[in-house]
Amino acid sequence: MPTQPKALHKQSGVALIVVLMLVALVVIITADMASRLQLQVTRASNIKDNNQAYWYAMGAEQFAQKSILALLQKNENVISLEGDWSQEFTFPLEGGGIQAQLLDMQTCFNLNAVNAVNSSEDSDSSPNTGTPTSPTDANGQQNQNKPQPVTRTQPELGAAPEEAIAFARLLQNAVPELDNYSVEVVRDSLIDWLDSDDNLSQSGAEDADYAALVNPYLAANANMVSKSEFRLVNGVQAQWVNQLLPQICVIPKLNELKINVNTVVEEQAPVLAALTGASVAEIQTLISNRRPSGYENIQDFLSETLFSNYPLNAVQQSWFDVKTEYFLLHTKTRYNNASFAMSSLFKVQDKQKVTVIRREFGGKL
Repeated sequence: MPTQPKALHKQSGVALIVVLMLVALVVIITADMASRLQLQVTRASNIKDNNQAYWYAMGAEQFAQKSILALLQKNENVISLEGDWSQEFTFPLEGGGIQAQLLDMQTCFNLNAVNAVNSSEDSDSSPNTGTPTSPTDANGQQNQNKPQPVTRTQPELGAAPEEAIAFARLLQNAVPELDNYSVEVVRDSLIDWLDSDDNLSQSGAEDADYAALVNPYLAANANMVSKSEFRLVNGVQAQWVNQLLPQICVIPKLNELKINVNTVVEEQAPVLAALTGASVAEIQTLISNRRPSGYENIQDFLSETLFSNYPLNAVQQSWFDVKTEYFLLHTKTRYNNASFAMSSLFKVQDKQKVTVIRREFGGKL
C-alpha cells in the first residue's frame, strides 16, 4: 500500500487543528449567545414583574381615592376613625399581592408650620392676619360654621412664634433625654432653615454655619418638601432623630398647622400634648376615652374638662379641627420576585375632588 508523502501528512494535521479551533470558537460563541439570551430573558421578565408590581400600587392608589371620596360623602364635616378605614389591609392577587394603609396626614406636626408667621408665596393657605371678624353669608347673617380668622403678630426679636414653642414641647415629649439647650438649638435652627432671610435666631444656624462643616451645604431658607430634610438641620442627632420622626411630617407648600383631633391615636399623643401643654399621659387618657365617632365640632373638644387646667389661646385653638384635607397612603406590592413600595399624598379639594399631589417611591413621606 503506497504511503502518503510527509508534506501531505503535515497538511492534514494542520487542517484538523484548524477544524478543531473553528469548532471550539463556534462553541464559545454559541455559549456566549445562549448566556446573553438567558440574561435578556431574565431582564425582560424582571422588567415585566416590576411593571406589574408598579401598576398594582397605582391600582391601590386609585382605590384609596375612591375610599376617601366615600368617606367624605358619609360626612364631609367630620372625619373620624369610625369604620376602620385607617387599618392596614392585605389583598392577595395572582402571582403577588397588595399591602396598603391609608392614614390621616393631619395627625402629625407639620414642620413647615414653624415658619407660619412668615408669609410664603408657595403656601396653599393665606396668612392669618388682621382683626378677628365674624363671616357673614349671602344674606348678611352671621355664619358660625365658617372658621374665624386668627390675629397673629410678628414676634419680637429673640422671641419664638407659638408654633416653634409647640415644636420645642414636642421635642421634649418625644425625646425626654434631650436637655433644654439642645431643644433650643434644634428649634431655632429649624426656624432659620425655613425662613427666607439670613438673620440668625438666638441659638440657630444659617449658611455660614453649614458652609463650615466638613461636608458643607446651605440652609434651604424655604419650606421643606420632605421630612428627611430635618436630618440636615443643625443640632439634629442620629442618636434620637428616629424617636421624633413618627411624630412629624411635611406637607409640601403648606405652612399651616392643623390636627384632626378625631383621628389622632395614642401613639401620637406627644403631638397633641405639645400643642395643648398637657402631659402625654393625660392626652393618652383623653384619646382612649374618645367616642369612636369622634367630636362633632371643635368646641366639643375644647370643652373637655382637661383643658380647664390648660387654657388655650386663639392661636392654639386654631390648630385643631375635626375634618381632614390631606391623606397619606403607604403601599407595598409584590408580583413574582419583584416588590415595589410607594407613598402617595392626597389632597381633598372642594370636598368633592381628591388629587395626588406627591408620590415617593421606595420610602415613606
